Amino acid sequence: MRKNGVIKLEIIQIRGIPFATGTMEEAVSCADSAIRAKKQTLVFTPNAEMAEHCAEDSSFADLIVRGELILPDGEGILMASRILGTPISQKLAGVEFGEAILSLSAGNGYRVFFLGGKPGVAELAAERMKEKYPGLTVCGTSNGYFTKNGEENDRIIEEINNSSADILFICLGSPAQEIWASENRSRLTASLLLCLGGSLDVYSGTVRRAPKFFCRMKLEWFYRLLKEPKRLPRMMKLPRYIFGTIAYKIKNRKEEKQYAR
Repeated sequence: MRKNGVIKLEIIQIRGIPFATGTMEEAVSCADSAIRAKKQTLVFTPNAEMAEHCAEDSSFADLIVRGELILPDGEGILMASRILGTPISQKLAGVEFGEAILSLSAGNGYRVFFLGGKPGVAELAAERMKEKYPGLTVCGTSNGYFTKNGEENDRIIEEINNSSADILFICLGSPAQEIWASENRSRLTASLLLCLGGSLDVYSGTVRRAPKFFCRMKLEWFYRLLKEPKRLPRMMKLPRYIFGTIAYKIKNRKEEKQYAR
């Protein structure tokens, strides 16, 4: 479906978050149509950890639902959708979506700006991605270590806008990237704003994605935990989200029965 020249994907509500459902190709076509229509589109890619943050913090949830394209990044979201009886067709991992956008950009002449990561990571990611996708234009890079308000923030926004970027990769980690994108989107001229966590680390080669075996077995989260044990407290949000979804379903059933009486 198209609205104002932009392709819209089917939406499935999971605990108040309107996730887009469809294939990766459909999600990329949606983003492509937004760029062509110059309709600024903010993309969020919540996993179970982010979704649990939304459940615990209504102000963060209010921020997330204002995104134009919300992609289900993680098996936890798919599991929750099945528990609620509204299954989402497939996971749309942010790092893979971002790379598909880079391939699209190389073929269509879109200009890309990388924002985030430690010093040097964005530049290395740009070099590697330009090698992988001949014709890709990375028109600017900046690390994520800057004050998110005041003069330094103004300078970063001016640098991004002066680069004439069509697409801005915002990789500051959650929730910092979602908050920054929401607070500054009206000042940014790029058509596509992508909040993609640690994607630049993966593109640069400084962080390795889980081997195919872990991905195939839906254990990518476990591989990350093995590589970064300090993530355990954050990853505990996954079981909280799943059990919270079960409780959410039970509560809704009780309310429906009371309403029906």
